[in-house]
Amino acid sequence: MNRILILGAGTAGTMAANHLRGVMARDSWSITVVDQDDEHHYQPGYIFVPFWMKPDRVKKSRRNTFHDGIDFVEASVSLVHRDRREVELADGRTLPYDWLIIASGTRPDPTLVEGMGDGSLWGKKVHEFYTLDGSVALKSALEEFTSGRILVHISEMPIKCPVAPLEFAFLVEDHFRSKGIRHKVDISFVTPLDGAFTKPVASKELGGLLKDRSIRLAADFAVERIDNDEQKLISYDGRELPFDLLVTVPPNVGQQFIMDSGLGNDAGFVPVDKHTLRSLVDDRIFVLGDASDIPTSKAGSVAHFATEEFVDNFIAATEGKPLPNSFDGHANCFIESGRGQAMLLDFNYDTEPLLGTFPVPYAGPLSLLKPTRLNHLGKLAFEQIYWHMLLPGRPIPISSHMSMAGKRKPKE
Repeated sequence: MNRILILGAGTAGTMAANHLRGVMARDSWSITVVDQDDEHHYQPGYIFVPFWMKPDRVKKSRRNTFHDGIDFVEASVSLVHRDRREVELADGRTLPYDWLIIASGTRPDPTLVEGMGDGSLWGKKVHEFYTLDGSVALKSALEEFTSGRILVHISEMPIKCPVAPLEFAFLVEDHFRSKGIRHKVDISFVTPLDGAFTKPVASKELGGLLKDRSIRLAADFAVERIDNDEQKLISYDGRELPFDLLVTVPPNVGQQFIMDSGLGNDAGFVPVDKHTLRSLVDDRIFVLGDASDIPTSKAGSVAHFATEEFVDNFIAATEGKPLPNSFDGHANCFIESGRGQAMLLDFNYDTEPLLGTFPVPYAGPLSLLKPTRLNHLGKLAFEQIYWHMLLPGRPIPISSHMSMAGKRKPKE
């Protein structure tokens, strides 16, 4: 019996297990998935929890997301022993494998910024929304907030879902506008990037929307520390931004076992061939989702498109054949912009987010880089698509390769 071991039961790990179970013969291939708990979270819901979504809505049992014929082991991973193709668990057990798929994601680590995770204001006036507990605590903080200065802050890149901090800035602005106290709340978006986003066209459009919503932009801000006594965010170049509420995105890093096993780079992400997702140091290892170092967004859409490309490559690898598919880094992201609207980005390794329509050229019905009601409804609809189509591995009528049809660069 050939053994496939998948580390991580998030979006990429669950999709991979379900896709592979459908194509790998059950009498000759076993599939085992390992994760530290039995809670699968719909992470795009975290952004809504501080405002209106019930926390229980984002949670389901991991076991219920797998097809029959997939074994689930609830345990933390300690080490990967590549030399003997074995994974050591925190409880002392070991799991052998013939092929290893790492889909262990990324995690926020507030201890990497002085005065953040170890500061007296953490969980009081310094919050995050990249965990469910953090989103719940932030909801309480927003309910009590009536006036003052809010900073929406990114510590460093890369981060999971890089548009999420912008979404929060737009949503919190709309939140206080709806409450009739927007004039009492000063909001700044603080980023280490040189603009609102990483690429020129998107940065211009998103920066314009920040300006339209009277949200200040503090760019090129490399955080050094948080001064908890003075309630200030301090950069390496000496700038100081006072706050009454700091909503931060801590540095994102890979899992500890990646670092301890010598599989990752300095941030704990596994180097891979960006087109095949195959490990650069071990042909028997593939890496999916946020755990890899591929140069595109750490987002659910990337996990989706990459996993679809991965399946044929994996089959070919097990047969000793050339890998047929080349992943182009396709990412597709909704950005909540408040006012019951959202924007949409579509891009890949080589092409930045552009203006246009999606998925049908010139017809849409979704608009790229423009806030619309239909985009917002699309974002809300994705919750059901995620649970009932994406995770089970059912076909979704969107190509895993990005198309230029219907896209255009803005006039100079």
